[in-house]
Amino acid sequence: MTVDYSTPLGMTQPTPYHHVAVGTGTRHVHVSGQIARTADGTPVAPGDLAGQVAQALRNTATGLAGAGATFGDVLRLTFYVTDWAPEKIADFMAGVERVAEDIGLPSPMPPASLIGVDYLFEPDVLVEVEATAILD
Repeated sequence: MTVDYSTPLGMTQPTPYHHVAVGTGTRHVHVSGQIARTADGTPVAPGDLAGQVAQALRNTATGLAGAGATFGDVLRLTFYVTDWAPEKIADFMAGVERVAEDIGLPSPMPPASLIGVDYLFEPDVLVEVEATAILD
């Protein structure tokens, strides 16, 4: 296995992600800028945070697969969410849960950060996902 996940005693528990990942491979894969668009650029789930999270994660899975990786190889995830507020966590997690099984996203997830931003590059984009994976 290229990534060993843990949540050491003394760190906040439970969380929907591990706090620590140790990668032991030699090839790094970075997938960034994944948003809720189809391959031809058509927007998916306008105005729907859960739907956009799900599509952005599907696109991330496609990018990982293109490099020979899966979510099992992911060392770290970063989510950028526009106009973030804590009350949006249920919608955010609903999007994660909607696709987790289909895309092989483990539960808990790899170490993850959710960063609230004012604006992404187009007004209808609510979320962007980045993943870093490591392969042997």
